[in-house]
Amino acid sequence: MSAPPAPAPAATPPSAPASPGAGDLWRRVRGPVAFIAVLTVVALLLSLGARQPREGPLEPEGPNPDGSRALVQLLQDRGTDVTVARTVADATEAAGPGTVTVLAGAHRVPREQLGPLADAPGDRIVVRPTTPALKALAPGVAVAGRTDERTLRPECALDAAQAAGAADTGGEVYTAEQGAGCYPAEEGHTLVRVDDGGTTTTVLGSAAPLTNARLGDEGNAALALSLVGERDVVWLRPDPVPAEGQSSLVELVPQSLRLSLIPLSAALLLLALWQGRRLGPLVAERLPVVVRASETAEGRAGLYAARRARDRAAAALRAGTLRRIGPGLGLGPDASSAAVVEAVAARTGEDPARVGALLYGAAGSASADPHTADDRGLVRLADELDRLEERLR
Repeated sequence: MSAPPAPAPAATPPSAPASPGAGDLWRRVRGPVAFIAVLTVVALLLSLGARQPREGPLEPEGPNPDGSRALVQLLQDRGTDVTVARTVADATEAAGPGTVTVLAGAHRVPREQLGPLADAPGDRIVVRPTTPALKALAPGVAVAGRTDERTLRPECALDAAQAAGAADTGGEVYTAEQGAGCYPAEEGHTLVRVDDGGTTTTVLGSAAPLTNARLGDEGNAALALSLVGERDVVWLRPDPVPAEGQSSLVELVPQSLRLSLIPLSAALLLLALWQGRRLGPLVAERLPVVVRASETAEGRAGLYAARRARDRAAAALRAGTLRRIGPGLGLGPDASSAAVVEAVAARTGEDPARVGALLYGAAGSASADPHTADDRGLVRLADELDRLEERLR
């Protein structure tokens, strides 16, 4: 004989899928977002720190021996405004009647841009110009040869050369149809100054007096400062013009940025491995078929009856009774069996031993429980448990 089904609990509506709110989403993603943000900032700082200074001959920002950073800083320390121009357009825009333009790297100036540079206001100092630049910026001056002597004396009336004295001007030698020449060599002079329509152009055949390595030698610093005078400086060192169609997209990206992609890629890989090993939150889903609680109880009772599992059926009946009477007795789900038996006996006046056998079975093995010996005992157990619950209400 099978046990009667337990009373069906009140039906509850099917649960809807849990939709996480904004707070839940933020709590889930704030850790990875903060991690990626910190790595991005670190990569940017490394990218900025990895920026290499410009280097090259007469580079105004270059600390290398051939650069001119020391001269530029010396000019700025005495109050001269030095504007670094990388294109002819920037140089002509910055030039004015009271400025002097220093042209370093004339070979980088296209021929079609020499005309606008020659028409720019202000004086000019041209260091080792090319032949087209010499014709456009200093008409009447021509290259006569080259001298191997390093240090030369001025031997002219030019105030800047007289103030400097001997200087490391040995290099290319020029001749001029009109103008003043200083630092003579065998075939001409290594420094020539010409005046064309109010614009003074000084041609210097050597870059040594302007470099970091040689600025402190002989009268090089005095010569450079005297040639500039009290005027503001526009230092034109054009960037090399890239050949069209020769640079790929990867080559155009700065090297520091390419290097910063390595830690970013490693961080993203670690983040993917970290998040990929975690299970997501539980998701409530609608069941395709709603099964009533009474059908579930009948199905379980049928299984107990078919397998003659009277001990399991009795345990289920007692567990249900204990779950229902616990709150009325003021006991929690973790209350001990002795506390439950004492509370029930005190409320009903029953013998504690009988109450213990009814709620928890016989003290010995499961076979000693009279309520599980046969089906009649199981029915009697259900009836007595019902009566006990009625008395405790």
